[in-house]
Amino acid sequence: MTTPRSNPFPFPAGRSAMSRRQLLIRAGALGAAGVSLPALLAACGGNSDSASSGSTPATTGGTSGGGGGGGGGGTSGGLFFENWPSYIDPTEDGATGTVDRFREATGIDMRYTEAYNDNNEYFAKIQPLLGRGEPIDPDIIAPTSWLASRLITLEWLDKLPLDQVPNATNLRADLKNPSWDPTGEYSLPWHAGFAGIAYNSDVTGREITSVDDLFDPEFAGKVGALTEMRDTIGVIAMSLGIDISTISSFAEAQPAFDKLQEAKDSGQIRRFHGNDYFDDLSNGNLAITIGWSGDVAAIARDNPAVKFVFPESGATSWADTMVVPKGARNVDAAAQWMNFVYDPVQAAQITAFVGYVSPVAGVREEVEKLDPDLANDPLVFPDDATLANTKGFAPLSEDVEAEYDAAFSAIIGA
Repeated sequence: MTTPRSNPFPFPAGRSAMSRRQLLIRAGALGAAGVSLPALLAACGGNSDSASSGSTPATTGGTSGGGGGGGGGGTSGGLFFENWPSYIDPTEDGATGTVDRFREATGIDMRYTEAYNDNNEYFAKIQPLLGRGEPIDPDIIAPTSWLASRLITLEWLDKLPLDQVPNATNLRADLKNPSWDPTGEYSLPWHAGFAGIAYNSDVTGREITSVDDLFDPEFAGKVGALTEMRDTIGVIAMSLGIDISTISSFAEAQPAFDKLQEAKDSGQIRRFHGNDYFDDLSNGNLAITIGWSGDVAAIARDNPAVKFVFPESGATSWADTMVVPKGARNVDAAAQWMNFVYDPVQAAQITAFVGYVSPVAGVREEVEKLDPDLANDPLVFPDDATLANTKGFAPLSEDVEAEYDAAFSAIIGA
């Protein structure tokens, strides 16, 4: 994750310009760096279109409901999916990626771009059109669960044509009817991950198991925290006995904000960061921080002293989803895509590349055929005990979201 990326939270929403997935891939941690989530989901993606990463989102200023960027996006009969960078298996080195396999299997002209770099940023781009009741160009977008919840509340999404997605029955039972989409009519998970404690054992000199270690004077000036509000506040709140899965007011989380403020004011916290903590954690500028499991798996490949732990009090979970924006023109094609990627054989190809937790039942058996080591990675295929010790942040109302955002931004100096 990174900063302004997103989540179901205000400022916290975020992976930054360099997403969690990009960093993971660039660090060569694809096969081993799995991130998993309790009742969440996620997946990583790559690029498969001429207008891939670095391209201008089709949702930027001036885009109207009528038009679309080529390759089928915004045109009848085609399909346009705008996803996070490096979040799908690409076509390269002689291997055929999921997008090309889909094109070949269905004959659908598909445009796939990676212009979704941050939840808050993306929301700002689609708000002018969807807020006026006009469609955006993409037929499918991939907001993190908290933003998906917000889009549902704003009535900016269409219900999924699940009758055309028979493979939706492959959705893992523990991921059905999530808090952000109680009826399960508006979203299907893409992939998921966790936030817990990352630390450098060469610097700490001991194993870390508790959130209390973040506030140990022994590590003053060598502590970090994520700019993703829901993960930083969530991890701290859980250590204080606060159930973040049912939280509905700012007052309930106030103790966590106060504890974070005190740590900042005392100099305990060195800095707040997005994905850009790799070097500081590896070289010892940070002894301990709130971080993402997939990121740490990437760092650990080069520096085994860097470790990730699920705090005794629990870790937070995040998930990215597939949703259809209101007024999308190619809903039938979107249904075919969702059905395709919910086939365990296809989903395994994506999971093997991105190394995150798949929402599709039966994927582990298929991944076993591709990468036995990955199939045994507890972060990619977490057991029930691990999942039981993770929670996602409850959906917040617009007013409460604004309170959280303002308070967190004031603390981190955003």
